This record gives sequence, C-alpha cells and structure tokens, in this order.
Amino acid sequence: MKLAYKERIASRLTLVTALIILVVFWVIYLVANFTVVTNIDRELGLETDKHRGEIFMINGEIRFLHMDEWQEMEHSQIQLNPIFIEIVDLEGNSMDRSPNLRENHLSFSPEKSARKEAWTLRIGASEVRQMQIPLINAGKLEGYLLLAKSFEDSRELLNNLRNVLLVLYPVILLSLFLTMRYLAGKSIEPIQQIIRKTNQITQSNLNERVPVAEPNDEIGQLTRSINELLERLEASLNREKQFTSDASHELRTPLSVLRGTLEVLIRKPRNSEEYVEKIKTALSSIDRMSATIDQLLALAREEKGKNLVKEELELITFLEEIVDQLANEQQRKISFRCESGVPVFVNANEKSLQMILGNLIQNAIKYSGPDTEILVKTGVSQTLPYIEICDAGSGISPEYLEKIFDPFFREKEAVDQLIPGTGLGLAIVKKLAMESGIKISVSSEKGSGSTFRLDFPIS
Repeated sequence: MKLAYKERIASRLTLVTALIILVVFWVIYLVANFTVVTNIDRELGLETDKHRGEIFMINGEIRFLHMDEWQEMEHSQIQLNPIFIEIVDLEGNSMDRSPNLRENHLSFSPEKSARKEAWTLRIGASEVRQMQIPLINAGKLEGYLLLAKSFEDSRELLNNLRNVLLVLYPVILLSLFLTMRYLAGKSIEPIQQIIRKTNQITQSNLNERVPVAEPNDEIGQLTRSINELLERLEASLNREKQFTSDASHELRTPLSVLRGTLEVLIRKPRNSEEYVEKIKTALSSIDRMSATIDQLLALAREEKGKNLVKEELELITFLEEIVDQLANEQQRKISFRCESGVPVFVNANEKSLQMILGNLIQNAIKYSGPDTEILVKTGVSQTLPYIEICDAGSGISPEYLEKIFDPFFREKEAVDQLIPGTGLGLAIVKKLAMESGIKISVSSEKGSGSTFRLDFPIS
C-alpha cells in the first residue's frame, strides 16, 4: 500500500535523522569509553610510577623500600576501587602478589611492558585494567611488575550509558516520526487547499482562480502557475467557442442562400435563363462554402503546432518568383524592390512562407483598387531580414488593428461592400508566422493603405 505524501516525507526525514542520531550516540559512547579508559590508564600509570621506585628485584629476591606499602588497604581488599599487584620473574612465574588477588594471577605479557600499554582482562568474576613494567637492577632485567585496577565501576557506567542510549533511540525516533508527520501535514495543507479548489473548477466555472496565500514562497509560485494555466485554458476555450460559433455562422449563410435558391427553382417551371441565373447563385454559395472549409482545414492543420522543417532561402530570388507568379495569376501590377545590396538569406519553411506571402498579397489585392500597385520589398534592418507588403487600398481602422488576425473577423465596411473573403486568411498567416518564429506587424491608415511587415530571426 502506497503511503500518503506526508508520511513519505516524515519517513524519509526520520530515516535520515535516525542515521544522524545513531552516529551521534555511537560517538558519545566512544568518547565516554575513551575517557573512562584513559582515566584508568592514567591512574595505572601513576601507580606504576609510584611502585617502580618502591619494589626492587636483587638476584631474584624481592625487596621493598617501604614494607608497609605492601600492606595498604587497597592491596588487600577486593572492593572499594582496589589495586592489584603481582611480581613475576622473566618467565612469568609469580614471585609475590597482593593479598586481594587471592588465588588469581594477573596476565603476563612481556611484549607490552616496553610500550607501557594497558589492556582489559578478567580476574575470576571481576574485570580489571592491567599494566606491566619491567623491574631493572643495575641495568639488568630481573622481572616484571604487574599492576591492575578494577574496571567494574567503569564498565557499569559504560553499560548504563549504552542501555540508556538504546532505550532513548527508539523513543526519540518514534517521537520524531510523529512530530515530522504532524509538521509535514501542516506543511502540505496549502497544497491540499489548492487540490480542493482545483477539483471544484470545471468547464462551467473556468473563470475561477485558486487564491494565493503566500505569494513569495514555492506554494505561491505553484498557485500562480496553476492560475496562469487556467487563464490560458479559459482563453483557449473561449477562442474555440468563438471559432465554432463563427464557423457555424459562415457556413450557415451560404447554405441558407443555396436552400432558398433551390426552393425558388422548384416552386414552378421557369425558363432557361432563370434556371441558369439561380444555378449560378447556388454555385457561388457552394464556392463560398468550399473556400471557407479549405481555410478552416488549413487553420486546423496549423493549430496542431507541427514542427516545420526549415531550410536556408535566398529572399531576393524567392520573392521575385512569387511576385511574378501572383502578378500573372491575378492580372495585377505587383512590384518588387530590394533594399539590400547583398543577397538576403533566412531560415524558413518554403511552403509556409509561400502561403504567408500568398495570403498577404491576395489580401492587398482584394482591398485595393484595380489600378493601384502592390509593392513587395525586402532588405535587412539592424541585422534582421524583413519583408514588407504595401498597398494603397482602403486601409484598416485603428480600433481593428488588434483584431484582424482573429478567425472570421472582417470589418463591417468590407462586408457591406461585398468584398469576397472568409476572415481566415490573416489568422492562418499569424499561425504560420508564429510556428516559423517570424514576427508579423501591421501599420495602416484609413483610406491610405496598409503595410504588413515580416521580421525574420537571425539565421
């Protein structure tokens, strides 16, 4: 079963903290153990230095500087932090030992005597810390002094510390996990509020937004990103609704004309001239619907956002061919002018650029008088190649400059003058330009004409 997010956070934090605490507890125990052992070894060192000058070996016999030292309480008692002493010969045979050793013997290890090294061992039921030093008389090694100190109290202290740490460890981890779980739950409350709010937003209330609690933290950034996404979705949905409505309207009009024309034809017999006239009207409506559908399909293809394959084009030659072709097809005067003294190269998709220029030039032809000239020019401005399509037609009202690229938008004046068109040409141009990375702009003056400009990115 998959854990909740807050429990996963708490588990991960607890696991990391558990490892840190384990290391800390281990270091505490090692430091305590080192401190205790060091203190005992220091005391053993002091004792060995003390007894080094009080005990001698002369010709295999033991001599004491102060015989009463041998009778001290700490050498005869096993309790109350006793000191254990044993004197051995070169082979490790016991020559004498303190009464508190009773029948026990200390460990003989001649190799450790030179390093004055201490070690831990057991004497009967007791644990002791032992040190060994050589007994030298007149430069001759006579035997060894073995000295030990009880390690029972220190061992009990270390065991108690270990047990306390072992008990504290799971208690701390459990408390830490519960605390982390609670804090993680509190931390993700804003996210849960965002989830609840976004679950309430549907297509019917897409205008609602997620409230921003803390605008400067990561949750605030997430909230703003979600709100921006909702704004884009709302705008896209509104455009889709508007597009569907406009498309339905544009198709309904020629269908109505076609239906009305056919109904008139079947009401009574008519002469051939009337049939020809009505059939031409019907064909005109069909042509209009076909043009609208073709433009809708072209716009839908661009809405998919295909990645266009770009290639290097030389604009001067490319534009000369297009201008000549359209001038012959449209039987209009279309001029071309190059404002650059060197070839102009761009990276663009040839077919997309042909469609963009074709729509813009045909648009200029439609809204210009039959005797006016269309000018296409190219050049380089501030290292950026550009193309301009200029006409001296009716121009565009300033309030409509931002709307002319919307699907199906047409000025009322153009509709009243029965200028043919679907209102989709510039929408297709805008989509193709965006896909190609081309910046499109327009400047126009009512009654004086319009200029559409294409600025290409640096190749």
